[in-house]
Amino acid sequence: MNHKRITLFAGHYGSGKTNIAVNYALLLAREGRRTAIADLDIVNPYFRTKDSAAELAAAGVSLISPQFANSNVDLPALPAEAYRLVEDRSLHAVMDIGGDDRGAYALGRYTPFILEEGDYRMAFVANPCRPLTRTPEEALAVMREIEAAGGLPFTAIVNNANLAHETTAETVLAAVPYMERLSELSGLPVWMTSAEETVAEELAGRIPRLLPMKLQAKYFDLPEQKGPPRPLFG
Repeated sequence: MNHKRITLFAGHYGSGKTNIAVNYALLLAREGRRTAIADLDIVNPYFRTKDSAAELAAAGVSLISPQFANSNVDLPALPAEAYRLVEDRSLHAVMDIGGDDRGAYALGRYTPFILEEGDYRMAFVANPCRPLTRTPEEALAVMREIEAAGGLPFTAIVNNANLAHETTAETVLAAVPYMERLSELSGLPVWMTSAEETVAEELAGRIPRLLPMKLQAKYFDLPEQKGPPRPLFG
């Protein structure tokens, strides 16, 4: 899948970036690569990479997460160990970046090292089923906010269209025009499409560069929608 040494996943809250980051790190480990993953989201305490700590450890993936995460400390602190991901070039590093511009500020301290090496992919995780990114134009605005805050330009897009437990293969396929428009607006390629394992099986042969995912803890803990159904996109 044309891996870079450092892969960063960022997107708006609820886009699914944490789940993708964990599954991508596990994929790297299965391919025999020495892998580490860092949770750089010091803003949102709900979707946490460390919820998958046991599975990551079993796969041999090193996990670096904010100190005091999920505690009563207002702003969890990133451990100094996180610098290992940009300094140790024998590692394949995966970084889960906080949603929107506030969450991306933590990335800034690593940006000079990442740019100097030049072997990275900064992937924008797009889910058009979520508020504030229902149109490609809204998603582009979020992309620009994150770039400005973290100082690192995006290089690719991930199609992670989903409607929680109601997601079907058609949900993902219906988002293809959205992703193509976002690609056109941003000038970035759609790198891959991610989907839960059973949905990915249905998509096999119908969409390129699939990442089948085992859903991690809390990924679908979203409140139920009330009222009449809304259109998927737009």
